[in-house]
Amino acid sequence: MVTLLCACTATAPLPTASTSTPARPAPAATTPATDASPVPVRPLGEPVVIAEGLDAPWSILRLPSGATLISERDTALVRELLPDGSLRDAGTIDGVEPTGEGGLLGLAILAAGDAEANPATPDAGWVYAYFTAASDNRIVRMPLTGTAGNLGLGDPEPVLSGIPAAGNHNGGRIGFGPDGLLYATAGDAGESDNAQDLGSLGGKILRMTPTGEAPADNPFGSLVYSYGHRNPQGIAWDSSGQLWASEFGQNTWDELNLITAGGNYGWPEVEGAGGGAGFIDPVQQWSTDEASPSGLAIVNDTLFLAALRGERLWRIDPSTGTVDDWFVNSFGRLRDLVSGPDGTLWFVSNNTDGRGTPAPGDDRLYQVQVGP
Repeated sequence: MVTLLCACTATAPLPTASTSTPARPAPAATTPATDASPVPVRPLGEPVVIAEGLDAPWSILRLPSGATLISERDTALVRELLPDGSLRDAGTIDGVEPTGEGGLLGLAILAAGDAEANPATPDAGWVYAYFTAASDNRIVRMPLTGTAGNLGLGDPEPVLSGIPAAGNHNGGRIGFGPDGLLYATAGDAGESDNAQDLGSLGGKILRMTPTGEAPADNPFGSLVYSYGHRNPQGIAWDSSGQLWASEFGQNTWDELNLITAGGNYGWPEVEGAGGGAGFIDPVQQWSTDEASPSGLAIVNDTLFLAALRGERLWRIDPSTGTVDDWFVNSFGRLRDLVSGPDGTLWFVSNNTDGRGTPAPGDDRLYQVQVGP
């Protein structure tokens, strides 16, 4: 049974057995573990519910203050999680045109202390949002206002427009890397040729300054950081600063990729591990009915991946090649996950997105303890 707990008082559940798949070979692209490497972690018990009643939630954003914001794809609302587990509206993103898989997608935070190059950063920082507009996908930023329990969003400033949009393959995940730059996943918008076209922003992972300019050290002198992507929807960095990304395949293979600057990940020439010259193979791949991967989080260099069609949480330990799945068919479609407080992992279901089978109270935000 899943228990509903207050977000501020959720305690660690007792350990229980998990469902897992056989271990797979360790990825050759990673550095072997050393004695100083972080100790891998795994879920230690059953998840607990800390909030419910979300409408097609897409992105969980943990703020430096400890507060949490959640985006809703179709309502264009940014919701604030309150200490008693209830939700309030922090703001609505203007210009969102939900259609198919598009709408209000990823959120990111640029805290005031992380913005040395931009002294105009508000005291509480900027909240960034990636969304589908009438003709394209865009990124805007808004000053975060108020205090926990009464957070708001100020007037938006444009950061980037012109990312190809469609009813599907919109990408949408954004996050600040350890280099202080903003990364965004952009899908091919249903036009597979976009992915190999370096003149298009579609089918790419983009890298930009906090105000949307191309950094001088980007590999192609543009916003493009890597290309040959179909629909990447998860990004996260490990303790060595390596960027990882999850990606939806077409009909055969979903992917987990280790991203390098200027790398070509093959789509549409290759789906999954093709071994072709000039293309970078995924570190891990799954059949599309096992995954449809969206959000990605890294805790102690252990990767956790939210699966939509696969309705499970995948765990990948690159130091050993161990790959196992958790909570299979327990909570429905899973969209995003983040590192929570006090050694926990938070994840959100996505059963109200038009493709799931919502239960009463869906969608929900869950918390599970993680540890060695």
